[in-house]
Amino acid sequence: MKKIHNYLIVLLLVFVVNGCKKLEDFGDTNLDPSASTQPVLSALLTNVESGLGALATQTRPGLYGQYFSETQYTDASLYSIPQLPFDANYSGPLNDLQIIIDKNESNNMNMVASILQQYIFWTVTDRWGDVPYSEALKAVEIPNPKYDTQEEIYKGMIAALTTAVNGFDGTSVIKGDVIFAGDVDSWKRAANSMRMFMALQLSKRYPNAGEYAANEFNAALTHPAGYISTNEQNMTIDYPGGNFKSPWWRLYDGRKDYAESETMTNLMSSLSDTRQNAFGGKSEVQTSADAEITSSVGMPYGVKRETAVAFTDAHTDWARILRGDFRKEDGDVIVISAAEIALARAEARNYGWTNEDLTTVYEAGITLSFEQWDEDIPAGYTAQGAVALAAAGDAANLEKIAIQRYIASYPDGLKSWNIWRKTGFPILVPAPDATNTTKQIPRRYTYASSEYSTNEAKVKEAVARLATGQDTQDERVWWDKL
Repeated sequence: MKKIHNYLIVLLLVFVVNGCKKLEDFGDTNLDPSASTQPVLSALLTNVESGLGALATQTRPGLYGQYFSETQYTDASLYSIPQLPFDANYSGPLNDLQIIIDKNESNNMNMVASILQQYIFWTVTDRWGDVPYSEALKAVEIPNPKYDTQEEIYKGMIAALTTAVNGFDGTSVIKGDVIFAGDVDSWKRAANSMRMFMALQLSKRYPNAGEYAANEFNAALTHPAGYISTNEQNMTIDYPGGNFKSPWWRLYDGRKDYAESETMTNLMSSLSDTRQNAFGGKSEVQTSADAEITSSVGMPYGVKRETAVAFTDAHTDWARILRGDFRKEDGDVIVISAAEIALARAEARNYGWTNEDLTTVYEAGITLSFEQWDEDIPAGYTAQGAVALAAAGDAANLEKIAIQRYIASYPDGLKSWNIWRKTGFPILVPAPDATNTTKQIPRRYTYASSEYSTNEAKVKEAVARLATGQDTQDERVWWDKL
């Protein structure tokens, strides 16, 4: 990913020469607010891409999926009501990307902007369920957008990605791209990979070969542009440090509120999985002698504050999220990896959606994941009973594939929660000190109070579509319903 790091530096120099300030000012869409209202489209794209890491490093979904535990302020992991707003996604990056599309200065930039919009919408609908989509970015004409059903959103996202991957041309320039440095082939692979993930997420709703999800998965799998298949092709945001620090570094910038959970460390120990060497770190302080030392001391999950504090006081080597060398300020955040795609292909094969060789794609996914974390696969790892698969279609395979997907997606918290909600694996025990009424792991975020005050009629329509007609965290989003 050095090419992207260098590209950021070159881009900074270009903006300095042209009279702009620092890399941190890319969020300001005007060349000079007092003299011009023309947005700098390359700056908008850079700003959105640099902020994308925040969506792949979310802690609350990672608490629900039990990648993480809280070390002192334990409300979220005890399932306090997640009545959180989603409007910043719309007024910020989604709107910035729409400006790029509306200005229409470069076809290929438009395609990239559309792909990134679908990724952001994807993370929003997977947290809340029904949300504004088709009318969301038309504030002038439609100030109170409807909440599309999640079925409509998923089908809309997949269709938009299909249009984008087929819509690139061979000439127009992509400026400000700090993910793939303007490489069209890489963006096509990323779009197809997202299509595969989205289709697979619908397996509860469309479980059979020949149905919508299987057809869309196969269309992306067999598309001539390909998909992410090597670690060199991973969709990665490589932060240069300075004003653009990695979100994983920022997680411990003067705080230490999160740990790798005991759920996760116990899982890794049960499999003798050496990826744990990278997954947990002994210290949050980058200048410490222990900064690049592994810790496997998982933090108990879902305990009240006094229990959590007593544990960290007694075990100062508790596992921080990621070993220090994977958490540097100039580190990276992987949005989509080759390992995840290979394991998604394995799950699709087990459903009978494809004709790929199950063992080949499954073991390729595991191998790619170990490679991603610079670890060698222990001898006999894939042969052990908790990992080895039976023939394609065997019901017992789903748990093993889901667990490998769960491990390979670490530390992307939303993916852990999604895998668990869809498959039921790994089997997670709810927080022992849970404070919510049902004591169950939340299945969705609830709508913010601001939605009820600014878009009341539309949010109430969405709530009425929920199974109980109540806006609760125990309701299931559409793809999660049995």
